[in-house]
Amino acid sequence: METGEEFGPWLARQLKLAGKTQAELADELKLTRAAVSAWITGRSTPRPTVMTDIAKALGTDVGTVHTRTTDTQAGLPVTWYHRAGYPDGGRDLGNAAAFAFDADVQVLARETCQNSLDERLTENGRPVRVRYTLHELTGEALDAFREAILWNDLFPHYSAVSEVAGNQKVGRVVDAGVRDMYEKGRLVLLRVDDYNASGLTGDDYADGKFAAVVRRQLESLKSGPGAGGSYGLGKATLWATSALGLVLINSTLSVPHEGRTERRVIGRLELPWREVNGEPYAGPAWFGRPDPDSPGARVARSWWADEATVARLHLTRESDEPGTSFLIVGAHDVASLEGKSDDGKSDDEPIGDEEGDEDTRDIRKMHGRLVEALGRDFWAAMTGGGSRLPLLEVSVRALRNGKEVVPDKQVDPTVEQPSRTRALRAYYEGTTVDLLTEAGQVAARSVPLKLPLSGGARGSLGTHQAVLLVTEAEGDRDGGKNQVHSLRGNRMTVKRAGVQRLPLGTNPFQAVLLVGEASGEAAPFAKEAEEFLRAAEPPEHDRWGQTEELTLRWSPSAYRRINALTAEVNNAVRELVARPKRSSREGGEAVRRALTVRTRPKAKAPAGPVVPVLDKLDATVGDNGEWRITAEASIPRGDEIVPMVPVAQLDVRSGGRPTLDWAELVAVEGCEVEDGILRFPPGTRRAKFRGLTDVTSHPVRTALTRLVLELRAGKGE
Repeated sequence: METGEEFGPWLARQLKLAGKTQAELADELKLTRAAVSAWITGRSTPRPTVMTDIAKALGTDVGTVHTRTTDTQAGLPVTWYHRAGYPDGGRDLGNAAAFAFDADVQVLARETCQNSLDERLTENGRPVRVRYTLHELTGEALDAFREAILWNDLFPHYSAVSEVAGNQKVGRVVDAGVRDMYEKGRLVLLRVDDYNASGLTGDDYADGKFAAVVRRQLESLKSGPGAGGSYGLGKATLWATSALGLVLINSTLSVPHEGRTERRVIGRLELPWREVNGEPYAGPAWFGRPDPDSPGARVARSWWADEATVARLHLTRESDEPGTSFLIVGAHDVASLEGKSDDGKSDDEPIGDEEGDEDTRDIRKMHGRLVEALGRDFWAAMTGGGSRLPLLEVSVRALRNGKEVVPDKQVDPTVEQPSRTRALRAYYEGTTVDLLTEAGQVAARSVPLKLPLSGGARGSLGTHQAVLLVTEAEGDRDGGKNQVHSLRGNRMTVKRAGVQRLPLGTNPFQAVLLVGEASGEAAPFAKEAEEFLRAAEPPEHDRWGQTEELTLRWSPSAYRRINALTAEVNNAVRELVARPKRSSREGGEAVRRALTVRTRPKAKAPAGPVVPVLDKLDATVGDNGEWRITAEASIPRGDEIVPMVPVAQLDVRSGGRPTLDWAELVAVEGCEVEDGILRFPPGTRRAKFRGLTDVTSHPVRTALTRLVLELRAGKGE
């Protein structure tokens, strides 16, 4: 038999709900007040025969008293509490946090799935399971749901908002949502369930996850340093996706509250300021049991619902595993109107009739957009290999009046992002290579992130070695080619960026950058990198750069460390994807004869700055007629090394040699390239660089020319 909370706290709450005192209960039971007080404080428990009398006094059955898995139905009923207008006459015409995001199911998927990852229970090693259910209600099913949420009590508030809808944005959205429900006789519910997550633990009002989500704004209580969220804004996407501003919640707790864990239910409504029957209301409202401790028992708090109630509210969970179900009432997807439609037509092409037939509540289209977003943003969290297990499992389904419209589809990262999934799995399994020489290989390279000292202090805390993975792209299934997906601890894709100035003829590739705990929890400065990059993310968590938190905690120039990381990543990618150079024999005797290397005599023991000397050159003619060179320079021993400029020229019989422009010039080792100038760190003895000439600067066909390469001091003047 399922047993709920301890008898004393349960009885104390039932007396409050029934409006009875301990003395009144003692009189009804013909016992002393001291006996009832002993039950409340846990010093004793009533005999089985007395349990029956207690059930009668509370107006419930004896089974409820024995199991204590739910509250009695006597006393204060579940209702809506609307926050009264401010005494000073102030008005909030909507929740500003909701405007940080669009009414977009793809944004919703990103924020809610990130939150579920952050709240994953890690002790058992299992992934957090998230399911998205789109459910369209019509006819009797719609009527039954509206009755369950006490729609008749809410309708005057919606009517008041609609009357002034033309004056402000939130009112217009709400008015459109109500009209769609009545005119088309439908209501779309979007439920987000997670399992193996912490659930909304804590008190209704005191600090805790429940209050942070249900009662407060801009508060983020995450479970670990690798968490994705930090602003407390992500939950606003739930209400932003509801055209009615209404979300219902059912949570199974990982830590008992009031001795209970299952079916903790509450609803929150976000409306603008309104006036109903002459009474002003501030905006938010809560659906729950009136709190006997609040003045006049008006404030609604969460309650422990029975199974029949959660079924009527479409909040039934599939198991008793900890986690939370969020039900978005009146879900719509305004952003689905952007871009191309399902038939491939673009924005400026007419679709349907003159008025347009686009529908922001099409559950089939919303299903597809959810699968697309989840595969794009969370493929890495769903990927395992070696000793690493997936952190996440996600599925999406669509129903109409309880019947399946689109089957439950589990998002498969190998289908949504095959190349990147292969790269990450190879890293986990230890099968990466240093250079790409065959199809299907994954190359790995360490790239440094130099972490600054906090508080604006000069210097570096240390260097964190991020991991870069590069592999060939598989068709168009990965989305845009030649991109780097960057991610940290919770393995959600934070940044997607292309790589500029790629070598000519580069084969399509995909790359993954693992930073912080994503590169391995044992990596040096992994936690410090997590903290630094988390502070560098905006509320959308879609890039790393300058933020107010980064400035306040580190310095105004701290973002430059991220820019330096990006530069290191791009350079490493360009090196890894460059086509392997051909041997001197492979180029043919004619090419070898066309190559001249001009060297300068080595200086004797230097008395001042030393000058690098070009002593090795390998050059070939590329597919597009460009010269491709790999050169090495030796550097005499000295404390100061003169910067040098590589100059490519064509050898001619008479007159000045035409100078060729560089299409690309990159450092390989022992030097850096800055504005076409090679600079050498002190103490360097050898340096290597690569380049390819700009074909448009060639005055004649390359096959008819010979190449001369010089190193000139200074700026090449």
